[in-house]
Amino acid sequence: MNSRQRLLTTLNHQEPDRLPFDLGSTQVTGIHVDAYAALRRALGLPAGEVQVCDHIQGLALPDQDVIERLGVDVRGLFPLNSHNWNILEREQGEYWLYQDEWGITHRKPRPDGLYYSIWKSPLDKPELTITDIARYPWPRLGDPWRIEGLRQKAEAYRAAGYAVVLKDPFAGLFEMAQRIVGMENLLVMMAVEKNLAGALFDRLVELKLEFWEMALPQLRDVVDVISQADDYGTQASQLISPRMFREQLKPRWRVVFDRLQQLAPQAWRFFHSCGNVRPLLPDFIELGVQIINPVHIRATGMDPALLKRDFGHDLVFWGGGVDTQGVLPAGTPLQVKDDVRRNMDALAPGGGFVFNTVHNIQADVPAENILAMWEALQEYGVYG
Repeated sequence: MNSRQRLLTTLNHQEPDRLPFDLGSTQVTGIHVDAYAALRRALGLPAGEVQVCDHIQGLALPDQDVIERLGVDVRGLFPLNSHNWNILEREQGEYWLYQDEWGITHRKPRPDGLYYSIWKSPLDKPELTITDIARYPWPRLGDPWRIEGLRQKAEAYRAAGYAVVLKDPFAGLFEMAQRIVGMENLLVMMAVEKNLAGALFDRLVELKLEFWEMALPQLRDVVDVISQADDYGTQASQLISPRMFREQLKPRWRVVFDRLQQLAPQAWRFFHSCGNVRPLLPDFIELGVQIINPVHIRATGMDPALLKRDFGHDLVFWGGGVDTQGVLPAGTPLQVKDDVRRNMDALAPGGGFVFNTVHNIQADVPAENILAMWEALQEYGVYG
């Protein structure tokens, strides 16, 4: 059974020979460049220039030698976007700054900051109007150069037996709107100026469709999974009420997911949303989500055994193999292995589980803990 067969088997809720393993196929299942360099040293692999696939989060694109050594089953396609293209940094006092194609200004502490965070949102201003949104110089998401070379990569991955994931070129409707107008402004708009918030969401839907209608006719026959993301959960609850999600965002996501199904009916639909999203899982399923990421096992309501019991027939769980908030960075290797085994016992039976950490492996994770996670996967992640 090759990697693609392994993934497709588990996506069909059947047990393959072993759990499929993902490392770095998306911007939410990856590894920070510092942790990646440490992992390469621990594996006895030569140091070299690390290819970055996400400058905001500082994520490494795993090299082929790591892919082969660890038995990674899934490869990612990364369209050119504001996280990996045209990163023109400049110094300003204690920070590195850069402004992306959306007009968002990001900054990272100098000299050795780990991540960029948003400093200025372009439409964070008083008395924003629908006309301001309509006249804003939005990026051209339908330009074919964004996917240049991706078909050749996908064909090579397929020929080598890997499964292929195609990443969305920008964050979800709710999350991207926050970046454009500021989180506080967006939440107020959604509460008291629904038409204004709706105009912003509608423009983002149009931009998503521009990209997918350009990309999928060229890539759909070489892509197994399409990745989308929009964060709605917190550690304890949700950022907005389920009612607000259902009224203002769910209908717009339905437009996107319906179009994805029309353009690429054979591709599996992956949706990332952090935190406690249990109350929204039935809505995600109604929208056509087939894969949920992550399984945020430390968040309220996200007990993996209960999620598997209640939603395991409808959803594939991608991630949740080990806790990335506490155990992976701060636990002992034995604690890591124990956590991996508990989570696999809950999520693996019957298929429908792709092994990955809860979220990206961060810079402070010791290499010995990454290897302990991998060793536990080899020991406990075999079916039959």
